[in-house]
Amino acid sequence: MKRIIKSMGLALASLASVGMLASCGGNASAWEEDDYSEHVKIVYMTTGNPPTNNATKEMLEKLNEILTEKVNAELEISYVPWTNYQTVYNLRLSKMDGSVDLVGTASDWLDAWNNSKNGAFSSIPEDMLKKYAPQTYAQVPAEHWEMCKYNDEIYLIPEDAYTQWVNHGFMYRMDWAKEAGLADGVHSWEDLTTYFTYVKNNKPGVIPWDSSGQGSTYHAEGYIQSKSDFVVLDGINNYQMFGVRRSNLNKVYCPLLEGNELIDYARLMKKWDDLGVWKANVLNNTSSDNREEFYDGLTSVDQHHTQTWYTTVRSEMAKRQPGSDVNFFWFGEESGNLTEMVITHGAMAISEASKHKARALAVYDLLRNDEECYKLFNYGIEGKQYVINAEGLRETPEGYDSNKDAIVTDFWWGRNDAFELKYKDSKGAWDKFEEICEIYDKVKIPYPYGQIVWDVEEIQTQLNNISDVFSTYMGPICYGKTYNGKNTDELVKEFRDQLKNAGIDDVIVALQKQLDEFNASEGK
Repeated sequence: MKRIIKSMGLALASLASVGMLASCGGNASAWEEDDYSEHVKIVYMTTGNPPTNNATKEMLEKLNEILTEKVNAELEISYVPWTNYQTVYNLRLSKMDGSVDLVGTASDWLDAWNNSKNGAFSSIPEDMLKKYAPQTYAQVPAEHWEMCKYNDEIYLIPEDAYTQWVNHGFMYRMDWAKEAGLADGVHSWEDLTTYFTYVKNNKPGVIPWDSSGQGSTYHAEGYIQSKSDFVVLDGINNYQMFGVRRSNLNKVYCPLLEGNELIDYARLMKKWDDLGVWKANVLNNTSSDNREEFYDGLTSVDQHHTQTWYTTVRSEMAKRQPGSDVNFFWFGEESGNLTEMVITHGAMAISEASKHKARALAVYDLLRNDEECYKLFNYGIEGKQYVINAEGLRETPEGYDSNKDAIVTDFWWGRNDAFELKYKDSKGAWDKFEEICEIYDKVKIPYPYGQIVWDVEEIQTQLNNISDVFSTYMGPICYGKTYNGKNTDELVKEFRDQLKNAGIDDVIVALQKQLDEFNASEGK
């Protein structure tokens, strides 16, 4: 499949320098055959805060013994801390100084296509993949390699051998839901309102949802997904405002601009605010740790990924709040509206400036597919970071202290079910994982436009203005507050008027043109 649309996504000013440096060649080196005769260091760059203990260093010492034996290389990790991570990430790549080889990336949240277009990432010749990453090459289906191409050349290696669900929803206590008369649990936003009302009236000292207004507004998108067939288009702006409908995949629209879903949502949030679902100062609330409060029985929901529910929260709540039986109300459940995550949500790239491209591929192939390397890099040293219990599950050993013993590799770009399911974490609710996967498999659709890389250069000014409007209005709308003295309906109208003033109609026209061109090229 031919990729015809270029992307700037959320183009940062730093990306212009990436393109300029790449076009001048920087310190880039060509792909060359490698006989492994020279010992080299491969630097892997990932997002995440660096470790504060020596456990990762100790693990790397053992890993590097294996890498040296197998491909005469050692691995070093370069971290991009979460504070202002996107700018720092792109600036590091823009230096083109050969200090990075493997780069963790993503097409929907980490500028993968921007960096491919602008020359920070190297295209990866197929013959090199076959020779230096043979296990990975064989594992990734041909159609997935097609989705990793820009201008008909492979730039990304997808994390497509790992089952994960990062769609959002509310984790809630089934014991309290039953007390509220919801014998089958929470399966709609109306059920959730009933649940919150019960908690507010019957659980003294419990805040139904101690949300931070400084955090995400995912629940707005979640409501719209639940009450419509909205499908988000990735890579246009951070706020996931633009999309298509499952019933009409060929027409771009913005549900914040049209339809009744936002109006109904805003009215419900006003109802929640009047009920006291969150603190009165929610928009300025930066001190709450909702998850810890959930564990402590001080709030009744936690809003996050499906995966967070079955791998972490459910089992922890079983320990901290016995009998809580935490279940999951997923966004889109009412309408059966679920889109599979694009396979390049996590991916590995090779820096164009890398002096050891072939060796970097060989190291990645081992990290992803060699059992001994995989276990070390993802789980740590057996006996120190983990043990295998009598049930065959992976758990922390007696005396384990995460402050002293935890490793940090943030390898979200090559996980593999072959090992994840063989060495399941004992904290995971794997029965619930199987149940939810079965439910999701019945309703999910593939992300329809993984091949499109949106070109937003000519509408970037409008997108910036739209983002400013979103930041101003969506906080008050999401938490039932007033702004400029407007009531709920007036506030939604003013928000929509401001979106139009910011140029949202121009953006939709430009995106529609690109979608039409893509569909025409595919014979759709």
